[in-house]
Amino acid sequence: MNKDWKYGILDNAVKKGSSNISLNKIQKDEGPYPVFGAKGFMKNVSFYHQERDYLALIKDGAGIGRVSKHPAKSSVLATMQYIIPKEGYDIDFIRYFLEGLDFEDYRTGSTIPHIYYKDYKNARFPLVGVNEQQQIVAILDEAFEAIDQAKANIEKNIENAKELFQSKLNDIFCQKGEGWVEKTLGEVCMKTKNIRWKDHKNKEYQYVDLSSVSRETLEVTETVIINDKNAPSRAKKIIEKGDVIFATTRPTLKRATIIDKELDGQICSTGFVVLRPNEKISADWIFFYLLTSTFMDRMESLQRGASYPAVTDSDVKDSLLSVPTSKIIESKYVSLMGQLRENTNELVIQYQEKLNSLEELKKSILQKAFVGELTNKQLITI
Repeated sequence: MNKDWKYGILDNAVKKGSSNISLNKIQKDEGPYPVFGAKGFMKNVSFYHQERDYLALIKDGAGIGRVSKHPAKSSVLATMQYIIPKEGYDIDFIRYFLEGLDFEDYRTGSTIPHIYYKDYKNARFPLVGVNEQQQIVAILDEAFEAIDQAKANIEKNIENAKELFQSKLNDIFCQKGEGWVEKTLGEVCMKTKNIRWKDHKNKEYQYVDLSSVSRETLEVTETVIINDKNAPSRAKKIIEKGDVIFATTRPTLKRATIIDKELDGQICSTGFVVLRPNEKISADWIFFYLLTSTFMDRMESLQRGASYPAVTDSDVKDSLLSVPTSKIIESKYVSLMGQLRENTNELVIQYQEKLNSLEELKKSILQKAFVGELTNKQLITI
């Protein structure tokens, strides 16, 4: 810690401002002045709240604590808090300080989280001259530009790895000609049944809801126990070992999995289509087909509804795929696709770890910056 620095609190350096703007009330207003929300620019209106550049901080709902910088003659929605630097304080110095705060320490509320200025205004803040503030900002700008570029490169690598996997799957499933037949999913799957709760009094089942299937691992991560008295209205579909289920609600989220023996004879939501392969096809072949961009593009084009976009079971079952007539060829490709998926997942995990390390590095740099331990010499080793 720099012994030459004096410290006060954040409230010494900034003042807060409040907004009463709701998106509903300004829908019909038009003008040249932008209004911003948690997701960025919302629309232009005929008025503005702030005469000069300012900072805004999300104080309600998802993303609490996220800081953004906005131009003069603009405004933010009421879910955000104006943070305005006082005379003698650099706006970017304040921005970096706020980005370094852990707002989880100030969070209140469980269903809808909130943070209040009265709680974080007493955060310990360095009272240094504006020239030193600007020097620190310049160092941080340089460091974070390099980090952001590294993150962009890693994120591109992740995207490339996923695209390569998709390309390989599409190549396999678009094969035609001798040794291949085209079938709809409905043609290669057997009929399934729904439970009649009145015939199963006082019997308990594991229930697979939409949130039960992890989007990352494509496995059932948790279930709840239900019976005829507490079963949700959507708890109807009987599943068996080897079934493939796919979420028809929000289909582009790619929730698909193969049911294992532990869930044999249990119940899943009507928000899934249950695909029970016949003897001519394997569950793995169906599962991997559901992961292709060809299938997902079809689901995206067919989904209906704005708030909860969905497709029907028939939309899924009418999808056309190529199936090898030889079980040996099918097994060969299933093994190849399994290895490709495993390799892709391992690669994505490695890249994600690097992204996490870069985020930790940013936090470390910010911590050093606001205790006077960051210099241009140290930046060379970042």
